[in-house]
Amino acid sequence: MSESASLIVSDAHLGAAPAASEQAFHDFLAFAGDATRDLVINGDLFDFWFEYRTVVMSRHFRTLRMLADLVDSGVRIRFVGGNHDSWGGAFLRDEIGIELIDGPVTTEIGGRACFLAHGDGLGDGDLGYRALKRVIRSRPARIAFRHVHPDWGDAIAGRVSRTETRHGADSPGNSRTVALEAHARRILAADTSIQLVAFGHSHVPALIEVEPGRHYLNTGDWIQSCTWASVTPEEVQLHRWQEHG
Repeated sequence: MSESASLIVSDAHLGAAPAASEQAFHDFLAFAGDATRDLVINGDLFDFWFEYRTVVMSRHFRTLRMLADLVDSGVRIRFVGGNHDSWGGAFLRDEIGIELIDGPVTTEIGGRACFLAHGDGLGDGDLGYRALKRVIRSRPARIAFRHVHPDWGDAIAGRVSRTETRHGADSPGNSRTVALEAHARRILAADTSIQLVAFGHSHVPALIEVEPGRHYLNTGDWIQSCTWASVTPEEVQLHRWQEHG
């Protein structure tokens, strides 16, 4: 694979994913250092992430070290906050060197104009979550949560998260998957300059050529699928880690 390719990955849910999946994701990060100069993490890298002023979540030390090493080696890492890890801040940005994106955003990925978003709250329905999203991402919510002891905050997040109960729950026909694909098709129809719409969130990998040279991509997850994508001006490809691991 040429280093000119951009790689996109999402939904590793580190901290809740099975140990084998987490190891596979770390192997992928090691691979990425030789495979690309541009890595896009499209949300839910962590099953829970919150930045306290003086505390770093120890369970993610190995992942953070690997990300920092990638940045130091010259890899650009862009990170879109997902519904589980939208509270990124100065530590990820200044100490690790990651570019934080509060999506959705239209940007260049692999030489293509790309509409990039994690996918939470997009498409039809999900009205309750959209309202909740505005609250939990607000500045007052961040300030309030920062006063919760980190161990308690992690425990609260673990109770709220449904990741461990959703292993294998999503499917190509489920409502979230259908809604995201429909939304991607509307984006491509409305703006002919966009060549790629890239989502995560559904945990169902998909690559659909909606029109010649214009694609909808969902990078799936690392709980079950262990999927990621490579993007160049010539092609978009969806990969399973078993092919490389």
